[in-house]
Order: sequence, then structure tokens, then C-alpha cells
Amino acid sequence: MATITIPTALRQYADGSASVALEADTVGALLRGLVEQHPTLGKHLFSEQGKLRSFVNIYVGDEDIRYLEGEETPVAGGDVVSIIPAIAGGMYV
Repeated sequence: MATITIPTALRQYADGSASVALEADTVGALLRGLVEQHPTLGKHLFSEQGKLRSFVNIYVGDEDIRYLEGEETPVAGGDVVSIIPAIAGGMYV
């Protein structure tokens, strides 16, 4: 099983869970399995077209899936997959 960590901002949509362990072969299958268990997470992770939202960063270990195989990035038992929402804001001085 791979473990997917859920950031604090999204835990309210996952029954307060900080992480969930699931069986999956790819990051995309892992994320969709997470959404099956916690449907309200879906709109925060995926667009209406079913694509991963651009402000949601996904890492397998320390590797950003954008530089791997995207949602087709393989996952294995023991892998930790992290959801990292992009943070915007601040002030230009």
C-alpha cells in the first residue's frame, strides 16, 4: 500500500484524516481511490474535466510528478505521496 498525505487545509474534506493508505499502481489511481473514499475532496483536486488542478502539486517521496510521468507515475508499497497545495499571495515591495 502507498500512503497519501493530506494537507491541513484539505483534511476537513477527508474526515480529518492526515493520511490514507491505499492500493494503487499509479498516482492517478491513488488520487481517484482517495476521492472514492472522500468524495468532497474531488472538487479540490480535480477540475470539472477530470484533470488535476494546476495549483495542486503532487510528490512521490521528494519528486514532483510533473517531472516524472504525471498521474501515470508508478507507486509501490511503502511509497509516500504528498498533496501540496500551491500558496499564493504576499506583497511586492
